[in-house]
Amino acid sequence: MKKRAYRDWAYWGRPVPGFGDPAATLVLVGLAPAAHGGNRTGRIFTGDRSGDWLYGALHRHGFASQAESVSRDDGMKVKGAYITAAGRCAPPGNRPTPVELARCRPYLAEELSALGRARVVMALGSVAWEAVLRVWSEQGHTIPRPRPRFGHGAVARISGDVPILLGSYHPSQQNTQTGKLTRAMFDAVFQSAKTLIAEE
Repeated sequence: MKKRAYRDWAYWGRPVPGFGDPAATLVLVGLAPAAHGGNRTGRIFTGDRSGDWLYGALHRHGFASQAESVSRDDGMKVKGAYITAAGRCAPPGNRPTPVELARCRPYLAEELSALGRARVVMALGSVAWEAVLRVWSEQGHTIPRPRPRFGHGAVARISGDVPILLGSYHPSQQNTQTGKLTRAMFDAVFQSAKTLIAEE
């Protein structure tokens, strides 16, 4: 259902593809397109408050040409980073079901395999963390035991040639408005990503 503020927009309303630099060293994996963000604009994390936080951080850390992303035609350029999600369509209730995630997993797997220069995958939230681990497990990589647990700033190194997995709280309003995720915390995890990339 359209939001009144966007009643004149022709919503994208289809699966939302990933976006960014094919030579990315940093891959960010979110949950799913927001109903009035990516689902409306057709670009992941674009046109909503989560995107304001994400692109603001990407800009501060040298990965994005500008701090705001409002539409597919806004001139945003991303360098060294690629942004995608565990789910491709806006889910009812803002949380994809296990069935939806399973249907979308092959697309995430293809992207992660194609991004051969990636050194760090930043999972924005526990759903994204588990989706990435599931992809790598299905590709035959050995996931350590005990299974790596999600947390803000958590780091997991998986066997083989896959990137380092780095956890961050999702920049959702639920997290940013309650103070669960602050700008300082978000900046710190991006700094960790840059440090890990430099070490690889």
